Amino acid sequence: MLKAFRTFAKSKWAIGLLVVLAMGLLVTGGTQLDILGNMGPKHVVSAGERSLSQTEFRSEMDRILQQSQEQAGRALTFEELIGQGGLVQYLQQKSQQLGFLNWAWQSGIRPGKELVLRQIRQAPGFFDSVTGKFDENQYRARLAESNATPEMFEEQLRDQYSTQHFGVALGAGMRLPRIYGAILASQALETRDGRWFTVTQAMAGTAPAPTDAQLTTFMNQNATQLRLPEARTASVVLFDDQAAASTPITDARIEERFNFRRDALSLPEKRTFVTLTAPNRAAADRIAAALRAGQTPAAVAGANNIQPADYADTPRSALGDPAIAAAVFGLAANEVSAPVQASVGFVVARVTAITPGRAATLTDVREQVIQELRAEDARAAVYNRVEAYEKARQDGKTLDVAVREIGARIIQVPAIREDGNLRNGQPINPALPPQLVQAMATLGKGAESEVIDMGQGQYFVVRVDEVIPAALPPLEGIRGPLAQQWILRENVRLLTTRANALAARVRGGEDIAAVAASAGATIQTATGLTRQAAQARGQGVVQGVFSSGRGEMFSQQNTADTFVIGRTDRIIAAPSVLAAPVANEFRQRMASDNVNAVGEMALKAAASGSKARYDEALARAALGLPAEAPAATPGAATPGRPAPAPGQ
Repeated sequence: MLKAFRTFAKSKWAIGLLVVLAMGLLVTGGTQLDILGNMGPKHVVSAGERSLSQTEFRSEMDRILQQSQEQAGRALTFEELIGQGGLVQYLQQKSQQLGFLNWAWQSGIRPGKELVLRQIRQAPGFFDSVTGKFDENQYRARLAESNATPEMFEEQLRDQYSTQHFGVALGAGMRLPRIYGAILASQALETRDGRWFTVTQAMAGTAPAPTDAQLTTFMNQNATQLRLPEARTASVVLFDDQAAASTPITDARIEERFNFRRDALSLPEKRTFVTLTAPNRAAADRIAAALRAGQTPAAVAGANNIQPADYADTPRSALGDPAIAAAVFGLAANEVSAPVQASVGFVVARVTAITPGRAATLTDVREQVIQELRAEDARAAVYNRVEAYEKARQDGKTLDVAVREIGARIIQVPAIREDGNLRNGQPINPALPPQLVQAMATLGKGAESEVIDMGQGQYFVVRVDEVIPAALPPLEGIRGPLAQQWILRENVRLLTTRANALAARVRGGEDIAAVAASAGATIQTATGLTRQAAQARGQGVVQGVFSSGRGEMFSQQNTADTFVIGRTDRIIAAPSVLAAPVANEFRQRMASDNVNAVGEMALKAAASGSKARYDEALARAALGLPAEAPAATPGAATPGRPAPAPGQ
């Protein structure tokens, strides 16, 4: 769901990702950085002379949260963003990034100043709007708008170049031994001659229907898989006000709320447009010229081997890149923008339609205002009921009496397991809230919870009515599927026993054709068989013919209800004239995987050499989350947890 955050956490080799993002934000005037807060002594991540303070960490996470909310189309919390180990993944990646950059600098991988300055002078965000050229004052002013300095920005660019240059050098210097490709080519092009016959279930016989005694024994043998887990039934008190939906709202309240929310309820300007992203400015200039000449975006995209992005009735707030938003909403209908430098590449936009924004009228939003007021009234009624319930319980009244007095309602929850599913493992529909399932799991029979807040103005109380202990199901309840599994097991046993007996005869020296005939099977012969062609005859044939030596017999399961018994008669090596180009192709395919693996090890080694560490507790504190004691993991310590070492 949270793609921006998850992508960063998974991109092991893309250690320059946040550098690129930061550069894009500075060039296009994005989220402000709180530079003064970085002077504190506490660091979420530290690696040699490189570090990430709590303020810098919070700034990065705020940006990722904003991007994730735009993609999800709803508000998100930091708990959702860092759930399922996301925070630790992020901190590990960030510690490796800073550890590598520290190592690179100490090792002498330092881009020249002119290289960095040349990149800065090419950024359109620093161009004078009149001359169209780089302007030093504009450069410093744009950085100052983001509370940044030229020194900080130039360090970001140096980091980016260090990462790119190291990666290019690593890829250029890695060469796999030729034998790697030769082995795979030999296996792919080798051919073999073989004979085999198939043993079917009919040859082995089938199992009869089981008796009750056999089923009982089978059930006991598989008790761990068949045992129904402990389950609980419960009564749940709900405080919602179902009558609130029909409660009349006075015109005075409606008008008062409308006047208060008039600006927020107004309709924003929307635009329909298409964008094309080019890898460099020269390509973007060609795209813009072609669009201005009247070519369609689809034709221009096809000619440049890129994919256009269409936006229909899109408000400015939906665009994550401020530079692109400014360009699009500064165009007239059917006008084409100049190339805009985005976080990745250069973007050219063409606006096809404009829907003007307009101030909201009460007629437009009357129903929306009414629903908003009713929702507020419903929340207030729920809160009043909760207070009345708690007072009644404090006065010594039972749960049932208190519920009747305040007008709440009780619903029954069927027997569910600790994971929230029904006792047979099927999901309950609709799914129960996690807070309810957790509360039920912690209560004994007859126990009642306190009032539990589910958020969004919803509360509940749960009473566990029955605790059903774990037990095997009654035989009658599972007789059909249990008998089916017993027959399947017995059929496999009969088939395996028959195949083993026939294979033993062949292994003992009997002629394979005679053994096949005695079982009512027919010998199949193949010459010049390749691995690919053998796939059509079954996996057992592939494993048997290509894993045994010349003259050796084999016995392999071929399908769920057949075995193959055979012999490999001849092995023909791959012709060298055909194997050489195939070996080279295999070698090239493996090269990228090898470079990625070595690159990942290099990152971890650099981080380890830089003594890269992260502090999860400080990270959680920076996000305003309670400190949690994470489960111990190999090679980790809290606080000041080190980055994973090579090989971990």
